[in-house]
Amino acid sequence: MIELLFKKKYFYPDDYKKTVFDVDFKKLKTLGIENIFIDLDNTLIPYDIHEADQKTLALFDNLHKLEFQVFIISNNKKGRVKLFANMVESRYVYSAQKPFKSGFKRALKKVGYPDPKTVCLIGDQFMTDVLGGKRMGFYVIVVDAIKRNSEKWYTKYNRHLEKKILQRLRRNDYEFYERLKLTEKR
Repeated sequence: MIELLFKKKYFYPDDYKKTVFDVDFKKLKTLGIENIFIDLDNTLIPYDIHEADQKTLALFDNLHKLEFQVFIISNNKKGRVKLFANMVESRYVYSAQKPFKSGFKRALKKVGYPDPKTVCLIGDQFMTDVLGGKRMGFYVIVVDAIKRNSEKWYTKYNRHLEKKILQRLRRNDYEFYERLKLTEKR
């Protein structure tokens, strides 16, 4: 049903990894990626955590050393997003309203409107991150949610839709589904 509202191609991530720590950022550089937009909640930290741990701080330190422009892009409120972004020394966009384009456009404006092909979006949800990122023409990596039992009711509804999308991908494009190992997506 959701495909009636959006083109099917918008539900095809470019890659799937278990966590953000499994992403090969050096490989992304070779693909021409210069900008990393990362979702906050359940991609970097669970909803019920507010601060970055040492592993996450090291990840962002590495991203900065690789000279990526890094943005935290979140549908959450300013206070939460700003606190985390300051800890990891990155810029941010809050109340992004993903999958709509407005939040992504705010982030693109802050980096001088680069070619969308130079942007990689990393997030845990098909309904916000994959759909929104693909609509913008970004390279999209979907990861597993860190802690699903602390999700809000609307995220749980999105997970229901995500399950249907994954079932449809498996049924209609099994080769793609297997190549990305989406059977492991939780």
